[in-house]
Amino acid sequence: MTILNNVNAGRLARIIKEAETDKSKVKRSQKIEGEWLLEEGGPQFRAEINFEGGKIIMESDQPTNLGGGGTRPGPLHYCFFGLVSCYTTTFATVASTMGVELKKLTARLESNLNFSRAFGLSQEPVIEKIHITLEVESEAPREKLEEIERLAYERCPAVYALSTPVNLNTSLEVK
Repeated sequence: MTILNNVNAGRLARIIKEAETDKSKVKRSQKIEGEWLLEEGGPQFRAEINFEGGKIIMESDQPTNLGGGGTRPGPLHYCFFGLVSCYTTTFATVASTMGVELKKLTARLESNLNFSRAFGLSQEPVIEKIHITLEVESEAPREKLEEIERLAYERCPAVYALSTPVNLNTSLEVK
């Protein structure tokens, strides 16, 4: 078992090899069920998130300028956390599979938001821009790190989900 940069590169290599002939090795389903909380003064939404190693309760609350109490991270905090953590993970994973040792890897996400659409005041995009900066310390040459960054952008599931139209459907069940 080869672990590099806190990534199990040995396991990844085995999974990639298996997936070359069986794509089910790299597929999974995700289901999250949550509840809008009607009690004042606390979070507005709560969901139990199941994952391979267990489960946790996650809560969100809109900031006060969007009608919440600001008591928990808002939905876009989780979205941005997912994006920046996925992008950083993908960079570290690509580096590890290429045998590049990282001495330090930090990430910063900056975004400009416009909520006029949420209030029915415009059709302008809510997210005007997102910029992610990775700060890397490694003995690898800059060209190699730039290649890893390019591959991370191409392969990151969260980057794909935010930059490519996804088959999104909604429905309403009235009881």
